[in-house]
Amino acid sequence: MLGTAASSAATIPTTAQTANSIRRAFQTTTFDSLSSSRHPILCARFHFLSLRFFSNVSTKAMSHSQTLHASNYHPQSSAPGNKQALISLSDKKELTLLGNGLQELGYTIVSTGGTASALENAGVSVTKVEQLTCFPEMLDGRVKTVHPNIHGGILARRDQKHHMEALNEHGIGTFDVVVVNLYPFYDKVTSTGGIAFDDGIENIDIGGPAMVRAAAKEMSYNNYLDADAAWNCVSEFRNPTCVIVKHTNPCGVASGDDILEAYRLAVKADPVSAFGGIVAFNIEVDDALAKEIREFRSPTDGETRMFYEIVVAPKYTEKGLEILCGKSKTLRILEAKKNEKGKLSLRQVGGGWLAQDSDDLTPQDIQFNVVSEKKPQDNELRDAEFAWLCVKHVKSNAIVIAKDNRMLGMGSGQPNRLESLRIALRKAGDEVKGAALASDAFFPFAWKDAVEEACESGIGVIAEPGGSIRDGDAVDCCNKYGVSLLFTKVRHFRH
Repeated sequence: MLGTAASSAATIPTTAQTANSIRRAFQTTTFDSLSSSRHPILCARFHFLSLRFFSNVSTKAMSHSQTLHASNYHPQSSAPGNKQALISLSDKKELTLLGNGLQELGYTIVSTGGTASALENAGVSVTKVEQLTCFPEMLDGRVKTVHPNIHGGILARRDQKHHMEALNEHGIGTFDVVVVNLYPFYDKVTSTGGIAFDDGIENIDIGGPAMVRAAAKEMSYNNYLDADAAWNCVSEFRNPTCVIVKHTNPCGVASGDDILEAYRLAVKADPVSAFGGIVAFNIEVDDALAKEIREFRSPTDGETRMFYEIVVAPKYTEKGLEILCGKSKTLRILEAKKNEKGKLSLRQVGGGWLAQDSDDLTPQDIQFNVVSEKKPQDNELRDAEFAWLCVKHVKSNAIVIAKDNRMLGMGSGQPNRLESLRIALRKAGDEVKGAALASDAFFPFAWKDAVEEACESGIGVIAEPGGSIRDGDAVDCCNKYGVSLLFTKVRHFRH
């Protein structure tokens, strides 16, 4: 869960041009291929501003006429529907645009030190933090926002009655938006010529990270892993594709010109596992697709509305984003850039690291060599290529069964390949007849084992790396049952 129950995180880029673009930015998180920012406070990359948006809640704003004298401090509620934004920036680029945009959207702006001065100089109305804390900034600006009147208004959960009662009791207003970027510590200490130690210390931010952590909790460790897995998988496909991931394994994959139908078929592959999973698309999410995601009922009962943790796509239309934001208070909506090829895959082990080339190969990079008497039809070869692309993202031992550009069933993570096959066959059900099967590694045995069981089930074509000392048995078995067998000479073996 991401922060309070009535919230959704967002990152706004520097390219915002209007109040509408600011409104759009509040609804979406930029997911820059999951690369970590230089600042360790957030895993998602900071572009310019990191902020938190709380929707459909009443707020309080402080009057500009209030003084810093505690004895005269009597917070007053703002007009119904008024919203309050807290801004504290080191990099003030496009601050005026942001301030004017927020003001146009009806926000009362609360700000600190240099940020407040810059906004005032630009003609933007500002309430200074001191007016809320009743305490001046001190220690050369070190202490500004670390105060209950600030953090109470950020941290309070609006769905908790006792939280709101406590704020009312102490006269603390809530914040709808927190806009922060941190001191440029990394840029300073890595600058040409370096900087003095004392100057480096001065660029360690305290208040900024505290506000970011209070306002915008990170996605969980598992959410990042699953979102990364979903995006990596869906990015493999050229045609419009939907991928659904659960625990880093794709449990549903489908491609087609009709992305709505592809989404439905991806869910159908394993609706039980898809519930609570991550949904990824390799094309823009428009209003029609967003509505389908929001309203689609589980194929298991036709009544339960599908629930997802995350939706990730390269971009969203404004209407599509608006529709998705109404699906769930906790749904994370992520934008992602296409992955670069050629990067190393790193894994930490006790005492060091393991490094290997990423598994970037596509069906166009390899040969599907026919080693059986029966040659696959063109549609069977396409199914085998599709299954091969899917199985590279499934944890070993991995088996994927596919047909007509959709996953029918998959078995993953089993200590033996036969058990993975049986799981995949069970999920595929009656649709297994004539389907393609892909294995992430070779079959160590064929007779009375995985190859023969696959052939007996009605599988039409099998794609596997080959390389076993018993490859001949696999060929003979497929020939006996009239099944096409393809060797790729490429092993995935995802661990």
